[in-house]
Amino acid sequence: MLQVNELNKRYGKKEVVKNVSFRLEKGEAFGLLGPNGAGKSTTIAMLSGLVPNDGGTILWGEKPMDPSMKKRIGIVPQEIALYPTMSARDNLLFWGKMYGLSRKQAKKRAEEVLSIVGLSERGKETIETFSGGMRRRINIGAALMHEPELLIMDEPTVGIDPQSRNHILETVKRLNQAGMTMIYTSHYMEEVEFLCDRVGIMDYGEVIASGTHKDLCKRLVGGTVIRLVLEETNEAGVKAIENLPQVDRMTVREQKTYDVFVQQPNEVISDIMAAIVENGMKVSAMDVQEPNLEALFLQLTGRTLRD
Repeated sequence: MLQVNELNKRYGKKEVVKNVSFRLEKGEAFGLLGPNGAGKSTTIAMLSGLVPNDGGTILWGEKPMDPSMKKRIGIVPQEIALYPTMSARDNLLFWGKMYGLSRKQAKKRAEEVLSIVGLSERGKETIETFSGGMRRRINIGAALMHEPELLIMDEPTVGIDPQSRNHILETVKRLNQAGMTMIYTSHYMEEVEFLCDRVGIMDYGEVIASGTHKDLCKRLVGGTVIRLVLEETNEAGVKAIENLPQVDRMTVREQKTYDVFVQQPNEVISDIMAAIVENGMKVSAMDVQEPNLEALFLQLTGRTLRD
């Protein structure tokens, strides 16, 4: 459906997107995962035609993307693109008109969209009276008014409470299960793991890894992470853990918090505890985590997604 080949973007001398390539099949949910400033927003701005690319190609099917194809795309920006003094329903009607719907079509579709985002009973109320999560839901609804073939969402859960976030994720999941093709950007690993069939991990403008969650986690050296939080620590004790034969590597996550990468956690936990005790250290918490995308990002870059 969509093929992106070696996409580039510069602002002055700074190259903010570097040779980004990926494909998107019809009905698929593709995630772009990376920290703030990784180039995710600039990439989707080029895909949606809001920003011109300086190099590379974007193909819809076999044809280069052109302005006539924009109506086939729904865009959910990171910023709220709504009029605060207008009602939720009137905001949707406005965007329906912008997308070329007749008034009759827009009225019918607005009621459908209010139902999709779970706000049918709040349609008369103004946006300024809504919580952050409700505004985000109408923001998504505006992009659905013209029933797009492709929905592009840029960090749609930024700055909202956990309950609203879960509601949005469930709504997006249902849309994809109903056949909607989508691109979803986030710096939350758990969001793309929940929503997306395949993921591209971005850092400093480049896609540094891409594939299914399962395939990406296979690249993780030491498939399981044992996270240690130590009350008391010393160099000799840390070195003793790091030098255990079952430990592939050990990284400092933050002060007194360490990630120990291993293949078989059950075989090494007792040895780790012995090294801690023998070297006069104390553990305040230990957590065994299954392979995940955040651990892979840490392995590839030496940083966490929220750095």
